[in-house]
Amino acid sequence: MSELTTLQHLIGGERVQPASGETFESTNPATRQPLYRAARGNATDIDRAVASATAAFEDPRWRDLSQTRRGHLLRRLGDLIAEHAEELARMETLDNGKLLREMRGQLATLPEYYHYYAGLADKIHGDVIPTSDRRVLNYTTREPLGVVGAITPWNSPLTLTSSKLAPALCAGNTVVIKPSEYTSATVLRLAELALEAGFPPGAVNVVTGFGAEAGAPLVDHPGLAKISFTGSTATGSRIASAAAGRFIGSTLELGGKSPNIVFEDANIPNAAMGVVAGIFAAAGQTCIAGSRVLVHRAVHDELLERVTERARAIRIGDPLEETTELGPLAFAEQRDKVAGYVELGREEGARVLTGGRATDGGLGGYFYEPTILVDVDNSMRVVREEIFGPVLAVLPFDTEEEAVRIANDTEYGLAAGVWTTSLSRAHRMADRLEAGTVWVNTYRAMSPMSPRQGFKTSGVGVEHGTETIKEYTRLKSVWINTGEEPVADPFTLRS
Repeated sequence: MSELTTLQHLIGGERVQPASGETFESTNPATRQPLYRAARGNATDIDRAVASATAAFEDPRWRDLSQTRRGHLLRRLGDLIAEHAEELARMETLDNGKLLREMRGQLATLPEYYHYYAGLADKIHGDVIPTSDRRVLNYTTREPLGVVGAITPWNSPLTLTSSKLAPALCAGNTVVIKPSEYTSATVLRLAELALEAGFPPGAVNVVTGFGAEAGAPLVDHPGLAKISFTGSTATGSRIASAAAGRFIGSTLELGGKSPNIVFEDANIPNAAMGVVAGIFAAAGQTCIAGSRVLVHRAVHDELLERVTERARAIRIGDPLEETTELGPLAFAEQRDKVAGYVELGREEGARVLTGGRATDGGLGGYFYEPTILVDVDNSMRVVREEIFGPVLAVLPFDTEEEAVRIANDTEYGLAAGVWTTSLSRAHRMADRLEAGTVWVNTYRAMSPMSPRQGFKTSGVGVEHGTETIKEYTRLKSVWINTGEEPVADPFTLRS
């Protein structure tokens, strides 16, 4: 085997070796073959990255750059992503097992994140506030925070990094990114493209490594003005606590156990495809996965038959091949976790209608069959806890009221789907469901223009849209006395 490429940190515009001198290996989840080695970062590397980001934030080349010019840089970065789309798509497929055709689709739209925030950059402004004294002018401004720490997951590294990086840079901040140890390559390449686009050295820094060794020091670093994280609810809770203890902001996109609700009046063929897309796309490794299907008893059997038939026909294999429909899980521990949950479901009394087995996909990789669990109820752990794999739990209901009760009976509140031809029901359900995103007669639709927020333990703060700019700026109120009269003695009563 030829010697593996070693990827170094990117700090201050330069490739930097880890302070420890240590590296770790990343493997292709489809074949278990090693891909590259990456720098194993620690607190010393984080210190250096935050110092670099702080220097860049204070540098006139960035601090005094007009908002319009910041927008030009973001647009250029979006254009470079488009130019390198095939390279980035293949890198991500090799790194985390996403289907190449899915990644090509993501890369076709990813530049829009940067183009959208490029257009927004010179539209960040305050207001003039009316006062009781016309000689006193009061206005507000929105200022960048400073250094933003971004910790990103392995399931969609480029997309989820961009949802933090684009608005942070748009608002004038600088950024230190700690990507998942399972998917370092594309985030490092994105940071290189930011340099090529013209962002000053230190505006975007990447330290690779493990959560305890590099992620925790980033969260706890006193030089951070904000932390943005996408990942598990348990880790998000610890990050929220650390940020609150230092009085800095945090944006957290966390777990989900989203209900996909099919009513008796739904277009059943469409709903069946929506259910399949909601849970088996990306091998179920998305926080918005529609992992709980609630289906009206009148159409339960028909829907289940259609979904099961399609699940059994899903083609498992090499994610680089165009005909493959389900790639591997991202790493061995994740497949073990999914398999463990299915076994737990059996112990709880669930019946595996289809799937329920690990496989190597004929390639030696970390594959798991599309799995459907029936004879379940909302008290079971497989129905209540996030599995993050291609495992669907199907629950029947009889009334709209019951559907709402089951759907909301969860600690999570990230997303929900509703399938109905009744316009009034669609609006009622959108109003009553406790979820930050509600889709009606579709699933997984998203846009950089549409704000996204998790309810309950699914997160804090807003990503996407104009709303997220508030997450990356601070508000300042300025009062100016425009009068020329002498200031009155405060201890002399006025007549």
